Amino acid sequence: MRKQRVVVLYGGRADEHSISCLSAAGVMKAMDTERFDPIPIGITKAGEWVMGGTDPRDFDTADGAMPTVETSDANDAVKPVVLDMSRGNNGFYVRETNGKLTSLGYVDVVFPTLHGPYGEDGTVQGLLEMMGVPYVGCGVFASAACMDKAFTKIILQQAGIPVAPGVTFDTRDFDASDEFKGDAAEAMKTIKSAHLRYPLFVKPSRAGSSFGVTKLEQQGDAEELAAALFEASHHDWKVLVEQGIDGHEIECAVFDPVADEEPKSALPGEIVLDRRAADGDQFYDFDSKYTDSDASHVEVPANLPQETLKLAQEVVVRAFKAVDCAGLSRVDTFVTSRGEVMVNEINTMPGFTPISMYPKAWEATGVSYTELVTKLIEGVLR
Repeated sequence: MRKQRVVVLYGGRADEHSISCLSAAGVMKAMDTERFDPIPIGITKAGEWVMGGTDPRDFDTADGAMPTVETSDANDAVKPVVLDMSRGNNGFYVRETNGKLTSLGYVDVVFPTLHGPYGEDGTVQGLLEMMGVPYVGCGVFASAACMDKAFTKIILQQAGIPVAPGVTFDTRDFDASDEFKGDAAEAMKTIKSAHLRYPLFVKPSRAGSSFGVTKLEQQGDAEELAAALFEASHHDWKVLVEQGIDGHEIECAVFDPVADEEPKSALPGEIVLDRRAADGDQFYDFDSKYTDSDASHVEVPANLPQETLKLAQEVVVRAFKAVDCAGLSRVDTFVTSRGEVMVNEINTMPGFTPISMYPKAWEATGVSYTELVTKLIEGVLR
């Protein structure tokens, strides 16, 4: 039987470039190579599509260095990838050093392990739709809507799903010459009018992996607010200020590989911040997620009553369907002391490293990493 050929896209222009590289490594290591032939195609931070560099499965992070996609200038073995939109599944080529194009052959499916803008936001999904090439994960609308946290909140609210209270700022109108200090007083008035309670979280609307996120503790501190808004604006001009929710941070892995089947949620998992007892200001930032192994750990299932876990699974499936997700997503929630489940955000291509919540939650539910990858690929080929 012919192996199905799977292009694994990784890297990309977003801040989450290195995380995408690690996700690709995890997916390729878990892939059943008796059934699938993985074809790694990297995207540099500049947006160049290439292949022939370090295989993601060989990335070495032992020294703490985060992997990146090499450019053609850094390694003579790396060659540009060229797409012919008109040829669909046969439209993937490599440009040789003599300028000639060599076909990569028929591609059955693309697995875009891309996180953040220019990969998880509907752009690559739209490209593949135009080519007519099947791909793993959510479609154009769901990818775009979930990439923008402000729009996600609007859709979920319309569906009757609780979300954290918040306001949105367009920082294109702010004065960057003084790092938004002159705009902070008016922004503070908006926050007060919305009756948001501290602590507050300031974050880019269209970024991931906690890039540009600041926690505000000092009520009414306009200077602190200005600094947080300015930091977030480096990642996106649209900035959210949300009320912090006192509760459990629960993440749910939702799986729906076949379009006409009902989505399923794995056992909900909880992010436990191990330093919170010593430092009450800690939150689940980039270091806690990826670089500091002592900062946090994952518990699956979360230490909550069974009825609360069941409610969380029901709410995240409703959220998944409300934004028209497909294939997979990780729905992040807060569970309050009263047992209310509030959706924080939806990640349409969640981190897929072996220690990421998504595969770990399904492993605890009885589905192996390899089985997840297999079902996701097979689901889009039916």
